[in-house]
Amino acid sequence: MIFSLLKPSNFRHFFIADIVSGFGVGMSTIGANWYLMDQTGSITSVGFMLSLNVIAGFLISAFAGTLIDKWNRKTIILWAHGIRAIALLLIAGAFLWAGFRIELLYAFAILNGIGWTVYMSASRSLVQEIVPENDFIHGNSLIEISLQVGMFVAGAVSGILYKYVGFELILFLNSLAFIAASFFLIRMQHTPIQLDNKGERFFETFKNGFSYLVERPYIFVVGIVSIIPLVSTMVYNVVLPGYVSIAVGGDSVVFGLSDMFYGIGALLSGFIAASLAKRFSQNRTIILFFLISVLILVVVAFNTTILLLYVGSVLIGLTNSSLRILITTTLMETVSKAYMGRSTSVWMAISLLLQTVSATGLGIVIDRYSPGVGFICMSGLMIVGLIVYYALSSRKQQQKALDTNF
Repeated sequence: MIFSLLKPSNFRHFFIADIVSGFGVGMSTIGANWYLMDQTGSITSVGFMLSLNVIAGFLISAFAGTLIDKWNRKTIILWAHGIRAIALLLIAGAFLWAGFRIELLYAFAILNGIGWTVYMSASRSLVQEIVPENDFIHGNSLIEISLQVGMFVAGAVSGILYKYVGFELILFLNSLAFIAASFFLIRMQHTPIQLDNKGERFFETFKNGFSYLVERPYIFVVGIVSIIPLVSTMVYNVVLPGYVSIAVGGDSVVFGLSDMFYGIGALLSGFIAASLAKRFSQNRTIILFFLISVLILVVVAFNTTILLLYVGSVLIGLTNSSLRILITTTLMETVSKAYMGRSTSVWMAISLLLQTVSATGLGIVIDRYSPGVGFICMSGLMIVGLIVYYALSSRKQQQKALDTNF
């Protein structure tokens, strides 16, 4: 049973902390987008702010991974939460003192990008430490559930708070969320893994992490496959507004409900992915979800009805999140704990780079042709993931057969 993993206090504290911090980040991110649009009416400014978020995360990724593999992962998260809480209070105070200043929102975006990248790399490495290996898939399922719960609540609360009390209070509550999350993390009593690189210089640790992936191409490529659903999710967010308006003739309500149905599908993945993997095997389930994703994306690309968009959104959310759960589990089972931080950071950097390029390129393609082309591009991305993963799994099975014979 998936929730049996919450009985040990260590993971239960981490799970609650993940929900709380995710709620804070989601609430302030949504609020920042609304605040900037409300004050400037400029989509270009919102796009630039999102780009700063991605670029900041990309630039910090290499340094973050090396730090995470040199020091206690829980301590790094606590420091990151503390620094972000103080910085958010300073930004909120600056808004109250000076009023709206666009450079303050850009500073928030940079802080958000750096903090999210550090947290994702450190927290997923910490999960690998505190969860027994045979429960990795349940741990990743619960992490997906915590992410979606946090974002669901944030989406509902952020709009109300922004309307009645303003963006400054949202930043203040985000700061409190980081402090509350830190309280739960402090209560974790786990034994960190023994690191054998404490005496190494920073550059040496970074170089060894790079060499670890270069010498293990199978792990590196599986990691690349793992970011495809993440990039696909970003593409979905880029494509959806124009698709709702043009392809199905919907309004803001349809847009909001489509996004909600995606979240429902993502939430369901936390309950479904592990059960299917247990029944059919992890590799077969990953291939199955890739196939379902390809088919539904092609259908949605040529769709003109709102109902099918809702159904498609549920299935897209389900397949993307299930693939993240299953492939991340494969990586946790394969990557050495001593190198998990650096490896995750490398893949996150590649993901952020692809997201930046894809967002720009898709905007041009959609403006020139139609929003449905965006879903065709997502389908093509999933086909690449399917082919690469199938080739990798087939090769691994052949290698196992050869090893057994000899």
